[in-house]
Amino acid sequence: MNFPLSLRFKLLALTPQIYVNDAAEQPVFYVKQKMFKLREKIEVFRDESRSQLFCTIAANKIIDWSARYFFTAADGADLGSVGRRGMRSLWRASYDIFAPADNNADFEIREENPWAKIGDSFLGQIPIVGIFAGYMFHPRYVVTRKSTGLPVLRLTKRSALFEGKFIIEKFGDANEQEEVSLTLSLLMLILLEKNRG
Repeated sequence: MNFPLSLRFKLLALTPQIYVNDAAEQPVFYVKQKMFKLREKIEVFRDESRSQLFCTIAANKIIDWSARYFFTAADGADLGSVGRRGMRSLWRASYDIFAPADNNADFEIREENPWAKIGDSFLGQIPIVGIFAGYMFHPRYVVTRKSTGLPVLRLTKRSALFEGKFIIEKFGDANEQEEVSLTLSLLMLILLEKNRG
């Protein structure tokens, strides 16, 4: 992948949609979440035309703080999974990222400053002032390799009006398969955390 990746989604859309572009502004993924599903199922396409399905993301539980989300390629191959750390994620978002067919987490996602998310969420609920909340607070999430504790990717919210904008920057070594799994994990994090800021 050609990092940094830029992500954007409309705040007022009926169904969440995320557009992912690379450093050359070429489409990487287009994500569309289905409405009114008891069990999460998200389709990830190569671009906005939705002509080529890249993978699906499906939860293993209907409603649970510690649900795990599995990435399955269009050809049925396992691409890995991500799981929220249950009650530990109430204050500071914490997720584990698993390699394909693995129950031991290889990476973790941590929220760097939970106060930024709280401020962003709180001000976003105030009429008129909420329009400008996206300019004041910028939550950040770092992906680290568990074996070394070194950062690999960082997701940062950017200033934006009427839409969510994020950037994914690469800091450490990761192979192509890991980059795909980590990027899909960060997409899932955005969908899960956007209602919390």
